[in-house]
Amino acid sequence: MEIAIVAFVIAVIFVSMSVKIVPQQHAWIKERFGKYAGTLSPGLRIIIPFIEKVAYKHSLKEIPLDVPSQVCITRDNTQLQVDGILYFQVTDPMRASYGSSNYIMAVTQLAQTSLRSVIGKLELDKTFEERDMINAQVVNAIDEAALNWGVKVLRYEIKDLTPPAEILRAMQAQITAEREKRALIAASEGRRQEQINIATGEREAFIARSEGEKQAAINKAQGEAAAITTVAEATAQALERVAAAIRQPGGEQAVQLKVAESAVEAYSKVAQDANTTLIVPSNISEVSGLIASAMRVVQQGKNGQ
Repeated sequence: MEIAIVAFVIAVIFVSMSVKIVPQQHAWIKERFGKYAGTLSPGLRIIIPFIEKVAYKHSLKEIPLDVPSQVCITRDNTQLQVDGILYFQVTDPMRASYGSSNYIMAVTQLAQTSLRSVIGKLELDKTFEERDMINAQVVNAIDEAALNWGVKVLRYEIKDLTPPAEILRAMQAQITAEREKRALIAASEGRRQEQINIATGEREAFIARSEGEKQAAINKAQGEAAAITTVAEATAQALERVAAAIRQPGGEQAVQLKVAESAVEAYSKVAQDANTTLIVPSNISEVSGLIASAMRVVQQGKNGQ
């Protein structure tokens, strides 16, 4: 009975040492007698106890790595406090196990030295403007060396660039001056545009008034011309009718009668005015002479037609 229990315990220990379950997105390195014997992929795997063992375990996921803050010197001899974050992934578990004793520390140190080298080629102002370029150059420098470590560097991001306090104050003063300058320029442009708008409005109003007065004068002249034309046409039609009436039998006598009536009516209106002194011709025959003269004018018009 005791032998059976001991055998059962040994079997359980043997099975537990033999059966390995590798999680998804992981890779385990198997060694046999201290020598690389293969890579265990995700799933249920069997190894030989006491002969084989799992020496290294690697995650194949993307790993974020904080790169410690460091002081970098720019091309114009300005110190910058720079820190960042590095994203990498294990692509070759065997090289990650045997290519470096500590690939994480190696990647971190290489990121720092690469960053110092890149920033040392740039002036202070460019370091703030060329972050994407700095990140790309750091990635390229690390990725080339990290191939021997079984690591793929995906990207590098600068988290913060901090210049010395006196540089920050100078930069802030420069920014304030630029803002004040832009404000003054904007205010002067606003006043200039306001004056332009006022002048444009006055000019357009003057032009509108001039156009209105011009059109009114044109309309008035056209109206007066039309009135003169209408009166002339009416007079011409009346004369034509008078001439036509004279040519009719008895028309000349009718005209004489009309002229005489008009003369008598005119004398009567003058006589009715209390403020007017009426002088009667000494020779009444002058009235008949006036009528005769009017008739001669009518007769000349008749002959002319």
